[in-house]
Amino acid sequence: MTNDQKDPLFILVKSLSKSEKRQFKVYVGRLGVNTDSKFLALFNHLDKSEKLDEELIVSKGIVKKQQLSNLKAHLYKQILISLRLSPLHQNVRSQIREQLDFATILYHKGLYKQSLKILDKAKTVAKENEENNIAYEIVELEKVIETQYITRSINSRADELTIEAKMLSMKNVLTSRLSNLSLQLYGLMIKSGYVRNDREHKEITHYFESKLPKYDWGLLGFREKLWLYKAHLWYSFMVQDFLSCYKYSKKWVDLFYKHPKMITLNPVFFLRGNHYLLESLYLIQDKTQLKLTLRKLEETIQSDDFPVDDNIEVLSFQFIYNNRLNIHFLEGTFDEGEYLVEEILENIIKYKNRLDDHHIMVLYYKIGCLYFGMANHKKCIEYLSKIINNKSLKMREDLMCFARVLSLVAHYEAGMDYYLESQLKETYRFLIKMDDLHEVQKEMIKFLRNLGDIFPHQIKDEFRKLHKTLKQYEDHPYEKRAFLYLDILSWLESNIQNRPVADIIKEKSQKLAR
Repeated sequence: MTNDQKDPLFILVKSLSKSEKRQFKVYVGRLGVNTDSKFLALFNHLDKSEKLDEELIVSKGIVKKQQLSNLKAHLYKQILISLRLSPLHQNVRSQIREQLDFATILYHKGLYKQSLKILDKAKTVAKENEENNIAYEIVELEKVIETQYITRSINSRADELTIEAKMLSMKNVLTSRLSNLSLQLYGLMIKSGYVRNDREHKEITHYFESKLPKYDWGLLGFREKLWLYKAHLWYSFMVQDFLSCYKYSKKWVDLFYKHPKMITLNPVFFLRGNHYLLESLYLIQDKTQLKLTLRKLEETIQSDDFPVDDNIEVLSFQFIYNNRLNIHFLEGTFDEGEYLVEEILENIIKYKNRLDDHHIMVLYYKIGCLYFGMANHKKCIEYLSKIINNKSLKMREDLMCFARVLSLVAHYEAGMDYYLESQLKETYRFLIKMDDLHEVQKEMIKFLRNLGDIFPHQIKDEFRKLHKTLKQYEDHPYEKRAFLYLDILSWLESNIQNRPVADIIKEKSQKLAR
């Protein structure tokens, strides 16, 4: 029995829409000999199956056991060819690539003039859409052909092609260096998280400034600007400069709205830019702009000219629901956001083969926070347990840390004192091991560990002391982020005032709006 959740062929077959399945059968039926082929029989079997059972495939006589691996590989390839031919998966980039392939065939047949004509048109489209890598490939093929197809204008053509190649090469090198820097910063953030002190701040600043290539702003096109904004954005996130995060994510999104055809050509980058803009607005707690930006994004996604495919569908789900939850967190309207839970869980099941564990756990953490705000602490613990007990997951350490701390608080609020002591020990061991013990977390754990020695009539005084201690970190450059993952101060205030935490957050939200 093969694990059907990990088998690439089974996952691919199950990801196909009705129109894509119909397209595949039309593609197979182009040659009459294919209608009874083994790979089509295997396709039909997998299409109707709920799980992948290789023994059943063999017993049905579709293929012999020793041939099954090759047949699966052949079917996988044929499905990809069919998808490539489908109009649903055609875009400007694939059309340019197709024209380059046609021109290459004509060149090998010695039909130089026809090849050059196609290349010239393809190059124009590539430049218009800033597909500079393909444009460079086209120019290089033009140079090869021009050395064999001699014309009277060869001298001027040689100069033109040399200048074009040089300019495109320069743009591609700059784009590559900027995209490398952006990726390296992202990798550092995933590995090490945000900076935690002045020393780390200086190190990452030096790294960023030394790697940032020099450039002439007037020569930057869409792609160069996009990668430049990305690099600045990741640097800003790492040093926890949330206003700069907003600045560069806004530039990123505005760049797309200034070049609307790029939204169609690069929908994933457009979606991600909006996600970081929305996250930045959440971090600076600008709920008005957050709501307006989310509404504009949803309207754009739902418009007729916005591309639709499986990847875009999954990303749209993640980004929209994450930020719908964030709005409820900022406004303190936790009860009003509960309807989102069922929708999120349905979509997690729907996209289970396309959502990685990390993004699922982020959603579980937010659901846990939602239930905590509703004072449904047992439900909160239920969702946080899904994160804490996920032993196979290599996730961002900060998420795991705050899930554990919030779980401790939820256990206390739920009156589950029996579990608190063991939870405290386990959480403390985890945080020490992860080397990610922030001052806010230290104070929280110290407070919770001492709860057993505090008399009931002293508890409010202890809440006030902790509130005073933590308040000093609210605007601390390296500690303030803790309050965005878990609003400890509002929780303390709710206990001091004997009021629901949602009411405290609502009041703060209303004051910010004035």
